[in-house]
Amino acid sequence: MALIAGFDEAGRGPLAGPVYAAAVILPPDFPVHILDDSKKLSEKKREDAAAFILQYAAWGIDAQAVE
Repeated sequence: MALIAGFDEAGRGPLAGPVYAAAVILPPDFPVHILDDSKKLSEKKREDAAAFILQYAAWGIDAQAVE
């Protein structure tokens, strides 16, 4: 079975400050309808989606800061 990871990064860039990156692998039966642009979701829907992802998906977050 092939696994596909979705990832994204946020930050000002390595010369201007810290950069954060995250990756998520969703299980095959994940209800993708709960995913949308977080700016379009209500706070409640965003919190529900986050809780579901934290419980059922493989995920990781890392940060890199310039010293």
